[in-house]
Amino acid sequence: MSLPALPVDCLFEDRLDDVVDVFADAFAGYPVMRFTVGSEGDVEARERRLLRLFVTRRVVRGGPMYGVAEKHAGHNLAGAMLLTLPVEPDPPAEVAQISEEAWRELGDEARRRYDAYAVAGSTFFTSLPLHHHLNMIGVRRAHKGAGLGGRLLNAARTLAEDDPQSAGVSLTTENPRNVDLYQHFGYEVVGHAAVGPGLETWGMFLRVRR
Repeated sequence: MSLPALPVDCLFEDRLDDVVDVFADAFAGYPVMRFTVGSEGDVEARERRLLRLFVTRRVVRGGPMYGVAEKHAGHNLAGAMLLTLPVEPDPPAEVAQISEEAWRELGDEARRRYDAYAVAGSTFFTSLPLHHHLNMIGVRRAHKGAGLGGRLLNAARTLAEDDPQSAGVSLTTENPRNVDLYQHFGYEVVGHAAVGPGLETWGMFLRVRR
């Protein structure tokens, strides 16, 4: 007898640590993480600090989080995603403070490298209508190949389809193998840029309405 499909659940701020844990596992050594934090010091801890910045900043700004739990493990997350809504309020003042604290810990060089990455992809989506942006999506390495990433991507698509303000979902990837994966789910490449030695980024968009 087959087990029921694992549901994708909306998560709230009390699950922030769990989401960071998922991303820290899923994105260990990921190109943009390693490019930003460099190779000096405790790289794993620095990558986790950068991920905490990304997740905390997005949650404070009202970005929705979703997750899928491990089989038979109750609340333990196997995969998660973090999005930006088509229209969001102005960021609260604490967002700037959260960013400054993180960059003080990570250092000026890390900030400079991340800014270069952000600038490289800054024009990918400027000509698109209002849409959701998929900031991060990750599945723990122990659960790769179980279809959880596809389930999360389908949930992002449904979120856009259910929102009349949204024309679709955008995302970026720095792994060339992921380009084919996202194309399989209906995304098209809308931009590509070289950031620095060993790092490229692709902007992709899934259109759900004209």
